[in-house]
Amino acid sequence: MLPLEGITVLEFAQFMAGPSAGLKMADLGARVIKIERPGSGEAGRQIALKNIFIDESSMVFHTANRNKQSYAADLKNADDLERVKKLIAQADVMTHNFRPGVMDKIGLDYDTVKAINPRIIYGVVSGYSSVGPWAKKPGQDLLIQSLSGFVNLSGNADNEPTATGLATSDIFTGVDLVQGVLAALVQREKTGEGAKIEVSLLETTLGLQFEVLTTYLNDGNKAPQRAKKGNAHAYLDAPYGIYETKDGHISIGLTPLDVLVKAMGTELPAEFADKNTWYVKRDEIMAFLSEILVKETTQHWLSVFEPMDLRVSDVYTYKQLFEHEGFKTIDMMQEVETSDNITMKTTRCPIRIDGKKIFSRKSAPKPGEDNAIIEKEFNL
Repeated sequence: MLPLEGITVLEFAQFMAGPSAGLKMADLGARVIKIERPGSGEAGRQIALKNIFIDESSMVFHTANRNKQSYAADLKNADDLERVKKLIAQADVMTHNFRPGVMDKIGLDYDTVKAINPRIIYGVVSGYSSVGPWAKKPGQDLLIQSLSGFVNLSGNADNEPTATGLATSDIFTGVDLVQGVLAALVQREKTGEGAKIEVSLLETTLGLQFEVLTTYLNDGNKAPQRAKKGNAHAYLDAPYGIYETKDGHISIGLTPLDVLVKAMGTELPAEFADKNTWYVKRDEIMAFLSEILVKETTQHWLSVFEPMDLRVSDVYTYKQLFEHEGFKTIDMMQEVETSDNITMKTTRCPIRIDGKKIFSRKSAPKPGEDNAIIEKEFNL
């Protein structure tokens, strides 16, 4: 039995942040019902990566919405809205990511929903929170990474502001939403009362930067300085970074510079002997290391560093990763299937419970695919 079995989640969310939270709860056993527009469904069905579609919905929609049901309802239609309210009365959790004020107009704001079901956990995802001058701005991952300063942490010193290659703000906001919902469910067991959980892309992305923002605030408000080449963290000493080798690259993590240099069979120049220089002279030190590391293959350096338990790694492509026994051992991939018997490969839930991995065969539903089942079961 999975931990969230018996918990019913109504998901009014679209795109990535809210649905990724629903995905995690579904993987953990919750029954997640997407409330969607009749016909077209949620807008995220048409957002595609590399224009890949599985059926009438995009592949990326299927990755964030597998293992869920779909109930189609026109929230502007009085009869449909009444059925949704009956569903809300029997649910445990409800999530949405409409802009501030939209749910009030529909008649599904927190106070109204709480009156229908005082035990419900009401989760809200916004772009910039529900207050302030940005409240009604469109919240989208790239915009948030840009506005929050996050884009100044990746890349090298000469690069323009660089966003991450993932929907980082969206996905981590979904993680924060799940944590808030789970905490509220635990609290409800103690008090019998529900709660309103609010997360925003901006607040999550600022929270992700707690290390560097704390440094900035307590170090004279000095802007982050990315390394000239091989940057991996704007605030860490050399040798932290990625270096070119004779046949590829090697990454070097939190490793004392003097220990690394000794392992490389050379001596640390006197100008770098003081540990206080390892950050301020980071570019010079990384250039010094690069001149040596590039003379040998990645495997050569791994064979030197790994027996010493230094924090180093090869830099893999997906192809290299998938072919490695280390990846095969963790059994991270699964195959899911749509109601039209179309299959696709994707990742499984990364959580293990009592040593057991969590898999789910069911792909994302079609809009309204489960209306008949849900209406009968919930007496709508």
